[in-house]
Formats: sequence, structure tokens, C-alpha cells
Amino acid sequence: MTSSIKSDLFLTNKLSFARNERSFSSMKRAVSNNLVAASAVKSGSKPLHVERALRVRKIDEIERGERRGKFGIYGGKFVPETLISCLGKLEADFNFVLHDAEFQAELAIALRDYVGRETPLYFAERLTNYYKNENGEGPDIYLKREDLNHCGAHKMNNAIAQAMIAKRMDRQRVVAATGAGQHGVATAAACAKLSLDCTIFMGSEDMEKQASNVFLIKLLGAQVTKVEGSFKDASSEAIRQWVNDLEVSYYLTGTVVGPHPCPSMVREFQSIIGRETRRQAMERWGGRPDVVVACIGSGSNALGIFHEFVGDEGVRLVGVEAAGFGLDSGRHAATLATGHVGVYHGAMSYLLQDQEGQVLGAHSVGVGLQYPGVGPELSFLKDTGRAEFHTVTDEEALNAYQLLSRLEGIIPAMEAAHALAYLEKLCPTLPDSTKVVVNCSGRGDKDAPLFFQHRPALDA
Repeated sequence: MTSSIKSDLFLTNKLSFARNERSFSSMKRAVSNNLVAASAVKSGSKPLHVERALRVRKIDEIERGERRGKFGIYGGKFVPETLISCLGKLEADFNFVLHDAEFQAELAIALRDYVGRETPLYFAERLTNYYKNENGEGPDIYLKREDLNHCGAHKMNNAIAQAMIAKRMDRQRVVAATGAGQHGVATAAACAKLSLDCTIFMGSEDMEKQASNVFLIKLLGAQVTKVEGSFKDASSEAIRQWVNDLEVSYYLTGTVVGPHPCPSMVREFQSIIGRETRRQAMERWGGRPDVVVACIGSGSNALGIFHEFVGDEGVRLVGVEAAGFGLDSGRHAATLATGHVGVYHGAMSYLLQDQEGQVLGAHSVGVGLQYPGVGPELSFLKDTGRAEFHTVTDEEALNAYQLLSRLEGIIPAMEAAHALAYLEKLCPTLPDSTKVVVNCSGRGDKDAPLFFQHRPALDA
């Protein structure tokens, strides 16, 4: 979908009420043919709310093979007209570099020599033994060690590739938004390497929780701009800044949300995780993983490892969302478990929202999971049933953070700890010797102060 629509992300004084009305009409035409019953776009900063009729019909449409967005009914470009040409140019450059031998060779060298790929597929022997039953049976647990990447997370895979695209497009300034700070650090590092000016927008709430990453971003030469609120607010402000300076700036998105081609770009550059996992699994035990597990905030690390195996029906894809204080508490980030279809940050996907379409705040002890939406491709995988999605609470994630640290000497990011926490429920259901791969998406040094806030007795 390429229709423009007023969104809270892209609101500016230049968008008149008349343009808003034209945009809404254009959107309705684009999603017609028994696809959408859309409610009115509210004035102010409320996002588009798609009525329940859409959710009732979408499964049938997917089964019939109808595709209205980039991924089934999901994705698209719900943006102001001023951004359409810019996104079109970005898509053209992205498609070019995908098939450009020189760019790919340069990227391969950067991934090897700068990022530190490939990352190990590590057999977690003590964790495996911990989950064996009384008969000594249980799955074999492996960790895909993205925490060993330069700057400590999977984020660098995408950051270096997109920074190279920004350089190719002759952009002088990169803007980005970060929550837990890992994307901010990776982007700042990539920009330092490629001599690009860099501004990182970060929510005030996240800056307090992730102070060490704020220091690292500044150390790498980037400017940190505080935005009142959390990651969703920082994302909105980063793109507003980009919109005001399209000819000079490049918006380097770190996750699989936003208007097309942003979700596809991030997924493509992160899919090296899954490709390596397939090859390493073949070397280790001569086959594919039986189960692949990843945490889900908005979806970059999950799609990074899932994408390679989507066509392998024998491989279970398990996504784990943040239940926070519990799904009934209203303080969680479980978009796929409890959300509804809507448009936010330029694309259609599942979204935490109330009955009037107002975006709800998200909560998780894993700061990087605090986003009210999720990528359109994950929304598609949910509706088709190709991937399954579960939740764990803050308390369960904290337990998993401590458990992996003490059993394996590996400190996972609090985000990755959510995926590890689900092993407690998953492992008892699996046959002996089932091969389970968990994406350890980042390291958890940044989360140690947060952990001891919740477990002060351990700090005695």
C-alpha cells in the first residue's frame, strides 16, 4: 500500500485538515475489495484503528492468497505524500545493493572483520542438564551467540549495512531512535567508522535505565537527544527530524517496523543470523533445528533467525513476548497476544490500542521490548500460524537472566532472557534430544544494575 495517511508519527503543521481527508479517502480505496472496515481517523495524535471486521476476514484472505500489503494485509506506506518519493529512492537503493557484487563484498568484509561474524552456535550443556527430567531426558539447548557481536548485540548486523547505504546515498547525517540503547551504540559505532554525523533519539525513561549505553553513544561521537517518554516517543521524534531534512539525513531504523521498505531492509540484514544457524546446525548434528526460540519486542532479532526457516515446516518458530506484570495487569508489551490490527509508525500491523484506537503504553523489564507495535511480517506469521507466540513475565525473565549467568557464565540481555525464560514451559513438552536453538540477541552488562534493583538481596 502506498496511500498516505495522517499518523501521530508524522504530524506537522504543514499537514492541513484537507490533506488529512484526502489521505483517509485514498487509504480506504487501497484497502477496499472486502478487506477493511476502517473507523474514522481521530483528530490530534490518535492512530488509525482498524475495526474487528478486518481481523475476522484476514485469515480467509490469507488462505486465498490475497496480498494487500507487503505481508498479507500488513505493511504498506501510510505516510505523508512528502515521504513517498524518499521511500521510493530508499527502496531502489536497497534493491540495488542486494544484487550489487561490490557492495555485498564490502559488507561481507565488514561483517567478518568489524562485526566479528560468524557468531558461535553454543551448546549450553549445563542449561541442557538443568532441564532434563527425572529419567535424564530432555532437549539439547543451543544458544546463537549474537551477544558476541561488536558492541554486544545483533543490532550491529543491520547498523553497519544501513550506514553503508547512507554513505552510498551521499547522506551526511544519520538519525536513529533507540530504547535499550544497543541500536544506538551500534549506529553510533557504524557512523564513526564511516565518518557520518549521528544523532540518537532516546526516551527519558530509557536513558535513566540504560545510562551505560548513553555514555557509550556519546563516547563514539554521536549526539544523544532526550525525548520525554520511551522508545515509541523517541522513534516519533527521530522520524520527524528526518522528515524535516530529507535531502541531508538518513533515518537508520533498527527494527522491523515502519513504512516499506524499512521492515524488509532490517529483516534482510539480520537474516544472516538464521543462515549461519542453518549451516552450523548441519555441521553440529547433520540437520536443522527442531525448535527456534527468540524474544519479541518489535521483531528484528526474531525475524533475523526465523526468516531462514519459514519455509521449513518441520522447524517450530517460537516467539516470546513480554507479559510484564501479567496480561491482566495492563502493564505489558504483549502485542501479538493481546493487540489489534491498526496503523502506527507508517505501517499496518498488530498494535496495543484501546477501543478508540488510542495507542497504549507498553511495559517490560527488558527496555528494548517496550514498544506498542510489532513488525508486519511477524503479524503475518501469526495469522498464517507459521509461528507461535507466547509470553513470560518480568519475574520469569529476571529468573532466566540469573539462571544463565550462573549455569553457563553467560550474561544475557534482559530482552534475550525472555526467550530463555520460556524454556521452563517449553522443555517439559519436548522429546529427548530435540534440538532447540535460542537466539541470545545481546549481552546483559547493561542490565545488571536493573537486575539488582529487582533483586537487592543478591547485592548484599
